[in-house]
Amino acid sequence: MEAGRLAQAVTGLSEADWRRPTGCVPWRVRDLLGHVRVVIAWLPGMLAAESPVRAEVSAAEYYRPDERFAEGTNAARILVAQQHAAAQGGGEALAADFAETWRRVHALCLAEPDGRIVRTRHGDAMLLSEFLLTRVVELAVHGLDLAAALDREPWLTSEAGDAVEGLLLDGAGAATVRRLGWDQVTFLRKATGREPISEAEAQAVRRAGIRWLTLG
Repeated sequence: MEAGRLAQAVTGLSEADWRRPTGCVPWRVRDLLGHVRVVIAWLPGMLAAESPVRAEVSAAEYYRPDERFAEGTNAARILVAQQHAAAQGGGEALAADFAETWRRVHALCLAEPDGRIVRTRHGDAMLLSEFLLTRVVELAVHGLDLAAALDREPWLTSEAGDAVEGLLLDGAGAATVRRLGWDQVTFLRKATGREPISEAEAQAVRRAGIRWLTLG
């Protein structure tokens, strides 16, 4: 499970490691983990609320370019993550808080029936399974960010990598990506702006019908 792999990866970091900068400016390692914890911690409140009558938004549609990814919303997102990380004190406490949070959320989600619908903080009515896919995106993509900041090999699980790749490809097929010479990690990095993409690659992507998500 991707959350468990991330929790394991940040266990035992030095305070110097927690202060390392990441590619998600202005977040340091501690702030970025704080962000991932925050986006997972929305779930208990969502599950406690009344279920909408029907789902209206898919995981792919969740990433539509609207106010949720606007400059002001991103600024608030940055601040909330920094505040949460700071409130935990040292890195060891932050890592423990993240581990407790994902386990608690996982248990809550397992108790929900198939077809459970939730409403996101942005107002979207979504199948819980679809919203959880967006959380896998957060864990996978920011896991790559954290691995890079810590000078480590990516710890991306095959399950999370396949789930995010499937969301991005939207039926185009992994073979299309491999023909571009990209392994799964390279594809995810390029598709989310973590690595540059050439004009020739961009044209191949468009021909393949590969989806680029709007990410905050």
